[in-house]
Amino acid sequence: MDTTPRRYHGLLPHHARFDYAPITRRPAYRWPDGAGLAVYLGFNVEHFAFGEGLGANIGPASPQPDVLNYAWREYGNRVGAWRCLELFEQLGMPAAALINTALYDHCPELIQAFVQRGDEIVGHGHTNAERQTMFDEDGERALLADCRDRILKESGVAPRGWLSPWISESRFTPDLLAETGYDYTLNWCHDDQPHRMRTRNGGSLWTVPYPQELNDVPMIVARQMDAKDFAAMIVDNFDEMLEQSVRQPLVMGIALHPYIVGQPYRLRHLRGALQHIAAARDAGRVWMTTPGAICTHAAQAAGQEDIK
Repeated sequence: MDTTPRRYHGLLPHHARFDYAPITRRPAYRWPDGAGLAVYLGFNVEHFAFGEGLGANIGPASPQPDVLNYAWREYGNRVGAWRCLELFEQLGMPAAALINTALYDHCPELIQAFVQRGDEIVGHGHTNAERQTMFDEDGERALLADCRDRILKESGVAPRGWLSPWISESRFTPDLLAETGYDYTLNWCHDDQPHRMRTRNGGSLWTVPYPQELNDVPMIVARQMDAKDFAAMIVDNFDEMLEQSVRQPLVMGIALHPYIVGQPYRLRHLRGALQHIAAARDAGRVWMTTPGAICTHAAQAAGQEDIK
């Protein structure tokens, strides 16, 4: 056995998209009406292929066609999403609908319900049955452009933001997003503030914080957290960030999937957590918004006045 001490040195591979910047040394600004905390609902509305491809599972995966797990996910589109929409409407909360464009063929009335509410439509691939990294660079560019064009055609507004299916990126994804007309990405979960990323042709692309902890898939499905504990997690995270935001502007996203939180017993606990946030909003302590509005405000605070 070699016991020779090793000294490691040299720079590790780096993405070069942004530099390290501690949260304690950032420019000071506020959100609209002087709020310190911006909160948004990232509502993932997804469609999956039957009998093939990827998908979250409530039970052990079976040989395809895996009816149990497919039907559980489809409950979100048929029931769960509509119940969540009722809740958002009751509380007067906007949402960012992160949509698979396959939904335009499967259940277009669901997307239309978000459009009629004035919610932001965010690109989320064609289907979550596949990862974005399965494409080469040209194929990935086509995916981004096709999704943008389809949303513009069907819903009347081009998406400004993107979340990759399964948060799957290639080394070119930020470049391709800027080159196909997107303003921001939700793929990175490394910060509590938005900031600008570097792209190969100098195009503008922002990263808006998107949670991988305050997210029902990793918490409830992967870690088997109970619904009441997930709701308590939302409240605790909100209360702590509200205190922190007295000193600097922060962003709190809540990532939700209707086939998970749209189940009635989970929706009951989510309702309580969102009512807690709504009370602080009504007291003027928080900006309840969308990631696109967050991107616009942060960019303008940084002097990028031409962003939408």
